[in-house]
Amino acid sequence: MTASPTTMPDRVNVLLIGGGGREHALAWKLRQSPRLGRLWVERSANAGLRAIGEVCPEPTTDRDLFRLERWCERESIGLVIIGPEAPLAAGWADRLATPERPVFGPVKAAARLEADKAWAKDIMRAASIPTAEGRTFTRLPQALAFAETREEGCVVKAAGLAAGKGVVVCDTPEEAVAAVRMIMGDDEERTGRGAFGEAGNTVVIEEKLLGQEMSVLALVDGRSIWVLDPCQDHKQVGEGDVGPNTGGMGAYCPTPLATEEVMREIERDVLVPTVDALRREGITFRGVLYAGLMLTTGGPKVLEFNCRFGDPECQPLMARMKGDVLETIWATATGRLDELADQGRGLETDPRTACCVVLCSEGYPGPITTGHEITGIEEAEACGGPDEQVVVFHAGTTTDGDDRLVTSGGRVLGVTALAADLERAQALANEAAGKIAFRGAFFRTDIGGRVLVPRSG
Repeated sequence: MTASPTTMPDRVNVLLIGGGGREHALAWKLRQSPRLGRLWVERSANAGLRAIGEVCPEPTTDRDLFRLERWCERESIGLVIIGPEAPLAAGWADRLATPERPVFGPVKAAARLEADKAWAKDIMRAASIPTAEGRTFTRLPQALAFAETREEGCVVKAAGLAAGKGVVVCDTPEEAVAAVRMIMGDDEERTGRGAFGEAGNTVVIEEKLLGQEMSVLALVDGRSIWVLDPCQDHKQVGEGDVGPNTGGMGAYCPTPLATEEVMREIERDVLVPTVDALRREGITFRGVLYAGLMLTTGGPKVLEFNCRFGDPECQPLMARMKGDVLETIWATATGRLDELADQGRGLETDPRTACCVVLCSEGYPGPITTGHEITGIEEAEACGGPDEQVVVFHAGTTTDGDDRLVTSGGRVLGVTALAADLERAQALANEAAGKIAFRGAFFRTDIGGRVLVPRSG
């Protein structure tokens, strides 16, 4: 582990890696810090990010990391924040960290919690962390044979990184067999030809857990754990949680599912044992530990771990955060969260509820077309009353040759509303999302609906 600076500079130049909605939300909050120096974003950043940060002239790819390291030295970058999972899994935190330049995001060995679901399953079993029963397969015939015997529902997962889309919930053996073939490919002797490439070379087949899903994210500095307010994500593309999984159609925070007793249980039985298990492996985790959980009748069980802020969970989290996020991120990256707590500083949260609705391109999560003009963002952000707020975070956006804002991806915008309660936040987010237009735009209107009680009459 690279040694870290002993004190935070008065001004910190930051390089933010990643170009999506999560990173726009982070940049939006970083901009509010009085200690932020220059904020740099990568070339592929969306239009929202490019509007509030300077564009790094160096390419940000695995093969160009040496050039990026030299550029960080020339520009006196004091902190690197890595948003997406792929560069973390590739070891960028290991490469970019120096004694003078901490990195927010776990090293490659720790990021394996997300990048290798089979390994993560082994860690959970060894630490007695509650999770679904399951088996791991590296050969197609064995995986098919097991899937065919499943009399009850199961979940088939690509073990590698699949952008949040590598999980298939199956109710019948036929569906399980089809999911295995889709992920691993249809060659009886060779894998790696499935829908997710090498990420599907290994599959994990688990029991199907029943209950409400919840996301609990925590800042971890290697020793201390700072649990953030719990969120609930909505993965499936259609209203009422139907259709294929996506990268995320919306999220809200906090969720009433997370009672004090449930949160204590999650911290005690999931978060602390995971960090301790990694330390026993000689791995120090610094960054965001994200536990995707199912609240079953037998208690919370882990569905998966991520090693970064979720997208779109990051958007409502950032909208509600008060205090200096840059200071807290720096303390996390340097192993000093306890010092912030001792000094009575750190993140407080807005008492209002935040609801994020994701506007998507027609056809998502399947094939889409891009380059369609986007209008109505100013009108969307003007929605709401005096004690309410709407922030539109960019995800899949860019500008064209005529300097028009246009679509560039499947998930285009994250319309995030702050209001007194979830019901009002949902209504405000939907109202604001309806002000925005681009060809084929669609969004779910029921984000948060799993816990809302329908009005009678």
